[in-house]
Amino acid sequence: MAIPSYTGDANPYGGGDPYADYRTPRSSGFPFSQYADLADRSLGAGVIAANDEFFAERENLLKPGAAAFDPEHFGHKGKIMDGWETRRRRGAGADEPHPTDADHDWALIRLGAPGVVRGIVVDTAHFRGNYPQSVSVEAACVPGSPSPETLLGDDITWTTLVPRTPVGGHAANGFAIDVERRFTHLRLNQHPDGGVARLRVYGEVAPDPEWLSVLGTFDVVALENGGQVEDASDRFYSPATNTIQPGRSRKMDDGWETRRRRDKGNDWIRYRLVEQSEIRAVEIDTAYLKGNSAGWAELSVRDGGSGEWTRLLPRTRLQPDTNHRFVLDTPAVGTHVRIDIFPDGGISRLRLFGSLTEQGAAGLAARHEELGGAG
Repeated sequence: MAIPSYTGDANPYGGGDPYADYRTPRSSGFPFSQYADLADRSLGAGVIAANDEFFAERENLLKPGAAAFDPEHFGHKGKIMDGWETRRRRGAGADEPHPTDADHDWALIRLGAPGVVRGIVVDTAHFRGNYPQSVSVEAACVPGSPSPETLLGDDITWTTLVPRTPVGGHAANGFAIDVERRFTHLRLNQHPDGGVARLRVYGEVAPDPEWLSVLGTFDVVALENGGQVEDASDRFYSPATNTIQPGRSRKMDDGWETRRRRDKGNDWIRYRLVEQSEIRAVEIDTAYLKGNSAGWAELSVRDGGSGEWTRLLPRTRLQPDTNHRFVLDTPAVGTHVRIDIFPDGGISRLRLFGSLTEQGAAGLAARHEELGGAG
């Protein structure tokens, strides 16, 4: 799928819906948007430093949801924007008033979970004439919890994910990434200055095998541990990936809810576990789903990308706004799990507690090494 490219100014705001002329691939979306946002604050992501945030603070880059716009909202420094905005750069003096080609502003982003980046969206919503002329994005894999000073040091190796590329104002500027490496931090550069509303970093979590080994028993389908949603029957109200996000759901749309069925079918989600695992306990949570929770649920497990599904949990009645816990009589081994809900509705979270098998641990270690091997 071709990704549209946007450049140039947007029209000045003329009143009404500020998103009416927003440039984005609305109908088809981006080809990488099925992946999780590795820069999600709920995973622990953060903007840890920026060289300038004169007009609008860097933390806005990772706020959930679309950027808001209030045409009447001004402060002592000027228009208050829902994004990261730097002051206008100037040259060396009256004879050279323009910034040099190398001048740029930057922000350092800690990913919420280390992973392989598949796509990036640099969103300039509402920055119509004050967006950057171009952007670039670099990535690094640094173990531990490095300080901004460490990340800015000469001994850190940065890999270019997005070369310096012109972008458009008031647009979702998307970039597909084809770098098969594990990264922990990004550096967003805007050339020479300007504003960015949101940064989204889509990819696959690549957990640290040593950390999971020390934990022993953990949630083998959790997003932060490397679990993924492969497919779902319905994403009408909210994404299925919500079911493996950290923590309990805090509101109705923080889970997975399907449209109302008018046939005799049922809805489902298929997950890929971090690696082959032995599952010993299950939680199915319907928090904040009260009149729209699933009526019943059943779980099946499969070992490998194809083959027969084996019943893990028989069809079981679910209660609204309740966390249901099940200890399995016999541990189940597999790489994929499917939850079927009947007939429709939703769940907020699925937790599968267990540990990696010997084969699973070896597979995860090999993949970790293949992606760079840093902690």
